[in-house]
Amino acid sequence: MSPFDLTGKVALVTGGNGGIGLGMARGLATAGAAIMVAGRNADKSKAAAAELAKFGVRTATFEGDVAKADTAKAMVAATVDKLGALNILVANAGINVRKPPQDYTPAEWQSVLDTNLNGPFFCAQAAYPHMKAAGGGKIITIGSMTSIFGLPFAPAYSSTKGGIVQMTRALATAWAADNIQVNSVLPGWIDTDLTKAARTQVAGLHERVLARTPAARWGEPGDFGGIAVFLSSAASDFVTGTAIPVDGGYSVAG
Repeated sequence: MSPFDLTGKVALVTGGNGGIGLGMARGLATAGAAIMVAGRNADKSKAAAAELAKFGVRTATFEGDVAKADTAKAMVAATVDKLGALNILVANAGINVRKPPQDYTPAEWQSVLDTNLNGPFFCAQAAYPHMKAAGGGKIITIGSMTSIFGLPFAPAYSSTKGGIVQMTRALATAWAADNIQVNSVLPGWIDTDLTKAARTQVAGLHERVLARTPAARWGEPGDFGGIAVFLSSAASDFVTGTAIPVDGGYSVAG
């Protein structure tokens, strides 16, 4: 069998109803994984699940906020109940508040931390006993190029994405003995609803991204299908604690 074959595996993808999350879910579905699409917009999640089902895999949806530990536990429980297992967690859900650091309110700061950092931790913590009982599992967290350097208009987002990389390393070392691999993907500038808003809020952003990116384009959600399959499959069984940029060379450009 191909080391990239995910037939019989079950993946939970938070924020899997659009953008990078849906791009990863598509990749996993094409490799044969059943998909639980989790998100706060139920209609959007149902539409995503229907699209994924066309690949011939089982799908289900869950409506909830990953920032709440009890909801994360319920999300994992629903995945096991509806799809029979939990082998792969893609902790993708995230938000951003774009403004200078001096203008943040405490509530805005906390909301970004709750979703982007606490949420992935709660989901991973809830997934752990199921993966351990199954003899192993795969966890993918979503960092960012801001895990490497900061943006003046995204202080909370940058802080959480730096924290995601360190959390990933900590979980990887804690759970390696349980055959659970934990890795992070660091997206660059990707054409999603989140970045469409950034282009209206940050003057000249589109042109600066194109000028710096060696690939000379913005990324697309489909660019994440392959890395999701690799990090979810037997092909990456000896890969853990990594942070892999998927940015068209943006982070290494001179």
